[in-house]
Amino acid sequence: MDRFLSSAVNRIDAKGRVSVPSGFRAVVQKRGYSDLYAIRQLDLPALDVGGPDLLDSFEQRIAQEDPLLQASDDLAYFYYGDGAFLKLDQDGRITVTDFIREHTGITTDVAFVGKGKVFQMWEPERFRAYGAEVRARLLKRRQDAAGSGRSE
Repeated sequence: MDRFLSSAVNRIDAKGRVSVPSGFRAVVQKRGYSDLYAIRQLDLPALDVGGPDLLDSFEQRIAQEDPLLQASDDLAYFYYGDGAFLKLDQDGRITVTDFIREHTGITTDVAFVGKGKVFQMWEPERFRAYGAEVRARLLKRRQDAAGSGRSE
């Protein structure tokens, strides 16, 4: 499999490291990533983590903007200046840095969440709450569609 799927919660060790789930490490290895890149979600207390293809998608997005407009500078700051490289050690662990902790609220455990081409890192309770919100929105959407006689 070459996608990040499922979710897992792992404990941060005494040295501030956490093991990336083995299924995620297999994807990283299959894709040949030597470094991971993390970027803060704008509206969620989570990080998106991926490899060079994540950076490639950012560059494609920036290229769509007029380089003389503020949007181009804003995107460049957000994608490049507001992210961080994460290094996997030989045992498949990453160090949980202040960059990670400050945005996510992570303290003792990390929820790793697959999102296909990337994975996310969350504080587990915040992830559980977010999951409940997502299911509620989807249920409402299903109920609204059923009530209107159309299917989505």
